[in-house]
Amino acid sequence: MNILYNIVVFLHIVGAAMIVGIWIGQMKKPTVHPRQFDGAMTQLLTGVVLMGLIPALDMDANYAKLGIKLVIAVVVGVLAFIGRRKYKAGEAVSPGLAHAVGGLALLNIAIATIWN
Repeated sequence: MNILYNIVVFLHIVGAAMIVGIWIGQMKKPTVHPRQFDGAMTQLLTGVVLMGLIPALDMDANYAKLGIKLVIAVVVGVLAFIGRRKYKAGEAVSPGLAHAVGGLALLNIAIATIWN
């Protein structure tokens, strides 16, 4: 069961890298790339799986922290979905939307790593 947990954590980190990496790579001309939506969905799904595995592995959990992270992940997913639709339609994606997707994902990473 620990191997499954570690694989899901790996995929969770890959999702975060997809969002933040693309955001940083496009800082000069901010937009929301469709792969950022894929990363957001990866983060959301693996995060929910991790929340389910925590009690199964008798691990201690800070449910307030996890709840806040879940809300932020849903917001990132919605914003990334909006940005992806605009990107695919050839419409301009506002820099604010692009920075909200990347910045909130980065905030979620900070919460995960700094809040004990």
